[in-house]
Amino acid sequence: MSDVAAQVWAALRTSPRLVATAVRDATRVQMAVAAATAVPVAVLVGVATVLIPNDVFSREVAPVAWNYPTLLVTAVLSGLLAATYVRTDSSSHNSETADPAGVPPSRTDGLGPIGVVFSWFAVGCPVCNKLAVLALGYSGALTWFAPLQPVLALAGIALLWTALAVRLNNQRSCRLPRHHRASAA
Repeated sequence: MSDVAAQVWAALRTSPRLVATAVRDATRVQMAVAAATAVPVAVLVGVATVLIPNDVFSREVAPVAWNYPTLLVTAVLSGLLAATYVRTDSSSHNSETADPAGVPPSRTDGLGPIGVVFSWFAVGCPVCNKLAVLALGYSGALTWFAPLQPVLALAGIALLWTALAVRLNNQRSCRLPRHHRASAA
């Protein structure tokens, strides 16, 4: 098993406990960052996909019931993921080997944004998606793309959950002292 796969598997096994602990132990700044991320994600995706009615965008196919929970879960997981980038202690760190929260870089750091994009495509109108219509045509978007949208929703949520789990697992792992971090780079 590759290092990244092992890291992801270890994080996913303990993720419910890690997420519960992170939410319980969140600082005020982390809570503010989580809210300041979750609300714009919900509004941006909701307005663009017309899950939040507006005069700017229109939707030809009505939303289905699972679109709203997908939007909510995507926003909450995005907020929680953003909060993991907030530094929680006052110890010093080497900015070349860790992010501001003191977590070593990971090859899974791009999963969060990809998860949001998947969720966006999942909750959007299938025939309003210009890529789907261009590739499949109007009837193809309804016939082929619309049935795949729940799969995209699950994939987007899974990617966000995996990114969050890996970040939280890396936060709890043993950190190297500052002088070792500099020499490890």
